[in-house]
Amino acid sequence: MAVDRERVLEEAAALLTRRASTPMDEIARAAGISRATLHRHFAGRDALIRALEEHGIAQFVQAMDAARLEEGDAAEALRRLIAEAEPVAAVLAFLFTENQLFEDGEINAGWAELDARISALFRRGQEEGDFRIDLSAAWLTEAFYGLIGAGAYAVHEGRVARNDLTHSIAELLLGGIRRSMEK
Repeated sequence: MAVDRERVLEEAAALLTRRASTPMDEIARAAGISRATLHRHFAGRDALIRALEEHGIAQFVQAMDAARLEEGDAAEALRRLIAEAEPVAAVLAFLFTENQLFEDGEINAGWAELDARISALFRRGQEEGDFRIDLSAAWLTEAFYGLIGAGAYAVHEGRVARNDLTHSIAELLLGGIRRSMEK
């Protein structure tokens, strides 16, 4: 029986985003494979987390591409990005908080690409005069990640309706970063 790596990663992501300490045997069961088979494909938890990192980054790159960040004004591009990121928000939230990813000092280059693209969007909004310039694009990028992660967790815990997530994140973020036209 061939193992569907994508399915294993999806199952692992679903479990780990709900409970980061989920044991490997539980992940294997959810994916419909034995623990031994899981270990043949991912030589331990660290290897599984690294594979999830690659998977999550690839999914978020697809979301960014679908959001067409270069089109229209920066605020509308940001709204599209939030909407497109919602399906992968829980995986990203898990990965952002998974300390072992960065213990060896080796940060995946994919994160740098994500950061650069999001920061470029915020800088464009600043250059267009729509976003505040007293907050750095790097800080706004971190705030974006934080809100995406917090939103995913709030939906998971039942404190926010999934249908309200995109609007809630966009309004909170844009409400804080929009440049006031009053002088």
